[in-house]
Amino acid sequence: MPQNLDAVAVRAWCRLALDALGRAREEIDSINVYPVADGDTGTNLYLTVESASQAVDAAFTGHDPALPSLAETVRAMAHGALIGARGNSGTILSQLFRGMAQILGGPEGDERAETHDTDHTAHADQTAHTDQTAHADHADGHVLELALRRAAESAYEAVAHPVEGTVLTVATAAAKAAGAAGSTDCGTVARAAYDGACVALDATPGQLAVLGRAGVVDAGGRGLVAVLGALVRALSGETLSHKAADGGHARVEAAECEELPTDGGGPAFEVIYLLEADDRAVARLRARLDRLGDSLVVVGGDGLWNVHVHVDDAGAAVEAGVEAGRPHRIRITHFGVGDAHTTAQPPRERTQRAIVAVVPGEGLAGLYAEAGATTVPTRVGEPPASGELVDAIRRAHAREVVLLPNDAELRHTAAAAAEQARTEGVRVALIPTRSAVQGIAALAVHAPDRRFDEDVVAMTSAAGATRYGELAVAERQSWTMAGICQAGDVLGLIDGDVAVIGSEVAPTAASVLDRMLSAGGEMVTLVLGESVPDAVAERLEKHVRDTYLAVDTVVYRGGRQSALMLIGVE
Repeated sequence: MPQNLDAVAVRAWCRLALDALGRAREEIDSINVYPVADGDTGTNLYLTVESASQAVDAAFTGHDPALPSLAETVRAMAHGALIGARGNSGTILSQLFRGMAQILGGPEGDERAETHDTDHTAHADQTAHTDQTAHADHADGHVLELALRRAAESAYEAVAHPVEGTVLTVATAAAKAAGAAGSTDCGTVARAAYDGACVALDATPGQLAVLGRAGVVDAGGRGLVAVLGALVRALSGETLSHKAADGGHARVEAAECEELPTDGGGPAFEVIYLLEADDRAVARLRARLDRLGDSLVVVGGDGLWNVHVHVDDAGAAVEAGVEAGRPHRIRITHFGVGDAHTTAQPPRERTQRAIVAVVPGEGLAGLYAEAGATTVPTRVGEPPASGELVDAIRRAHAREVVLLPNDAELRHTAAAAAEQARTEGVRVALIPTRSAVQGIAALAVHAPDRRFDEDVVAMTSAAGATRYGELAVAERQSWTMAGICQAGDVLGLIDGDVAVIGSEVAPTAASVLDRMLSAGGEMVTLVLGESVPDAVAERLEKHVRDTYLAVDTVVYRGGRQSALMLIGVE
């Protein structure tokens, strides 16, 4: 049966694309040499897709328990990418999503499909397919092909001076390959698009001189390949990993980027802002910004636009936006320096060092705050976005920041936030803590008077020496590493895997402790959720005291929104 694209598949695509970009972020950053060798393309693409994914999740939440339509979902994806677009490649990716939404998003898509189809025979057939599927809650392979074609066309239209050998070339190749597939199966069309994009990506060093000199492929195109690979996985379950024709992509360090020959010094500033304006005002704005600088990309429509340009006169670029409409979320970056945020008040002096930590539960938030950390509260099932972590780093107002994500699932989000903060001049060390109890262990050895590197090493060692466990209640019947659990069972997890299945909290926790302490330990940390009575803690403390010599136990209250129980063994 042919695979179709629906709202659930789009949501999965966004999440898988975010994960793929998170894993590839450092690689993409390292090969970023065009249009500016500022090493941030991977981070910018990650932040753009993160915003798109959050918008899609919000669309699902707004319709719960029902599902949003395909049209509502792709429009949310495009809008989220538009308002969260970062950098040149992120802005272009947002327009690719918008182009797809024009086809997948309902009646408007039919009209645009007709406008951009020059083959009358194919046009009649493809319009028929669009009529059958774009108005429903799914799209078939022919409609997906139209969407990919419109995406590439709209991206070219958004760039003032398109250059071959970039993400635009890769997007066009993907669309052509999708069209050549001639299939009604979305999985087949997506795989053809991915394969076409890979071939085009490998050819980019021969199309753009700066890429050839550096020996790398285009960073934006590499990011698009990751996004298309995620689409294939969302539709067919197939996991793909692209390797360049030479077996891998060369890494270009920042110092090397500065030595690469270029066609000129280039503008000093990157200016990005959202703009509320009508189409005629935006047309005038394009012409004015084109005279002011280069790398001009203006994406969006329906009154809301995202403007990106490289200029020497950042004030003039913002002033042009003011004359065109209402600019907001203005971001000015001086290449090689960081963000240029102007303020009427002189900036207050930064502290030397701070800790920023993600914490589940009000009780833990208080504990971390008492230890001097800036906290990012989180609820079970609602992880923070990278923007929230960046905001917390800014609130800490320190020259050096140690970031504790305290969740294995936040590793990519935290890495993107750390990279963004570094562009703002903050020295950030990310310690990959996977649980709040590892964060507590790291905080216990934190010494702000030590050299930064020494402090980070000590904190990392303390966190790494702490095994972590957790108790949770099963929501449904499921297969686990410990066997089949039923809804309502108490699950004991060790290092992220289910190790014990029980019916009551105290015996299950005791079993988890026995397994964790079988390899030795000197200190047990228990963090109790709001529903766990003190008697359980007393019972567990007695169990440790009676069974294990010279092992101390410390108990904290996690408070509201915390896990049922967290366990740490140092």
